[in-house]
Amino acid sequence: MSSSDFPYGSSRSGDPKSEIVESVRRLIADAILYSHKVSEELRLGPSDAQFMTLLEVHGPLTPGRFAELTGLRTGTVTGVLDRLENAGLVRRDRDPHDRRKVIVSPVEEQISARVHPRYARQAEHMSRVLDRYDDAQLAVIADFLRTTTAADWPR
Repeated sequence: MSSSDFPYGSSRSGDPKSEIVESVRRLIADAILYSHKVSEELRLGPSDAQFMTLLEVHGPLTPGRFAELTGLRTGTVTGVLDRLENAGLVRRDRDPHDRRKVIVSPVEEQISARVHPRYARQAEHMSRVLDRYDDAQLAVIADFLRTTTAADWPR
C-alpha cells in the first residue's frame, strides 16, 4: 500500500493499514485544532504552542535550532519567541559558553500553571486508552510512533 492509495479522501475500506492511516490523520487534525484553541485562550499565535512542545521534547534550544526543527524563517521564529516571552512562558538567556548565542528555556512555573491544565483531559484520556494494552502491544505502538516521528519522516 503506498501513500498515494488514500492521500486525501476517506479510506473506509476496513483494511487495517488504511484504518491506521485515517486514524493518525484524524489524531493529527484534532491535535492541531485543539492546540489552536489553547493558543487562542492564551492569546498566542497558532504555532506558538508547538514551540513549547519542542522545548519539552528537546530541552532548551537556540532560535536557530527552532528554525531548523520547524522549517520557519528566523524572523518568524523571533516573532513566536517574542510572543512566548511576553506571555511569560519562555525566557531567553545568553549561552554561558558562547555569549553570542541565546538559549530559549521554558518558564516551568507558568507552563505548569497556565498550559498543562488545558491538556489534562487529553493526558487522562491517553492514559486510559494505553491501559487497555499489555506490554507487548505497547511496545509495538511505541515502535510505530517512534518510527513515524523519526528524523527521516517527510516534512
